[in-house]
Amino acid sequence: MAMVACMTSACTQQKAAENTNRQLVLYFSENGATKAVAEELQKQLGADIEAIEAVEPYSGDFQKTIERSNKERESGQTPALKDLKSNIADYDVIFLGYPIWFGTYAMPIATLVKEQDFAGKTIVPFCTFGSGGLNTSTDALMKALPQATIKKGYGVRTARVAAAEKELDRFLKENGYKEGEVTPLPDYSAQEPVTEEDKAIFDAACSDYQFPLGTPETVGKRTTDDSNDYKFIVKGKGMNGEESTSTIYVTVSKAEGAKPEFTEVVR
Repeated sequence: MAMVACMTSACTQQKAAENTNRQLVLYFSENGATKAVAEELQKQLGADIEAIEAVEPYSGDFQKTIERSNKERESGQTPALKDLKSNIADYDVIFLGYPIWFGTYAMPIATLVKEQDFAGKTIVPFCTFGSGGLNTSTDALMKALPQATIKKGYGVRTARVAAAEKELDRFLKENGYKEGEVTPLPDYSAQEPVTEEDKAIFDAACSDYQFPLGTPETVGKRTTDDSNDYKFIVKGKGMNGEESTSTIYVTVSKAEGAKPEFTEVVR
């Protein structure tokens, strides 16, 4: 009997271990960029995955989406969602993905956090954006889901989705979601006045962006095995027309012929 009890206990413990930290990649994607990141996450984690769908789909047209989501925000009416096939209660860790709209998570996520119970869950945000929004959307999730644990997230510009595979590998290993080790990235140097050479790199990375990003005043630098990176402090004007300060990150791959790319704006 003791042997049977022991075997039963071991079996129970094994099943408990198997069910610990069950992971779900749950995402909303309008034009496919967030979907691409979600599928890469699922591939690297071996997690379950599901798309969040609005009952009335968004058009995929930039201007129409702005107009619709603006009306939704102003009216306080969030879009109705199709029922999820996944049961949130079955998961411990949820990788929650979305595009950034108006500086925060897309409107379907606003519906999701109101309708689903995330209490006690670990939420890892991931997002795609034109310029930035990971920090602001993470803060918004913390306010919307005070009973969940919101972890450090991952964000990538839509223009750089091809970089997600390598960046996610580092992100997942650094934060313990995936086995493996990575060499820690060095800190940026202290901020120093921008030189003409620095300004040329900033302009090459940012001048094609559809909105003005401001003028770089100081820069910190670091060198990795793969790239030379820059952390620019930039003065410009915010959406309200008032002067503002932002941080803009730029990377230049060491690959032959690589051009400077800006990776994120933190406002």
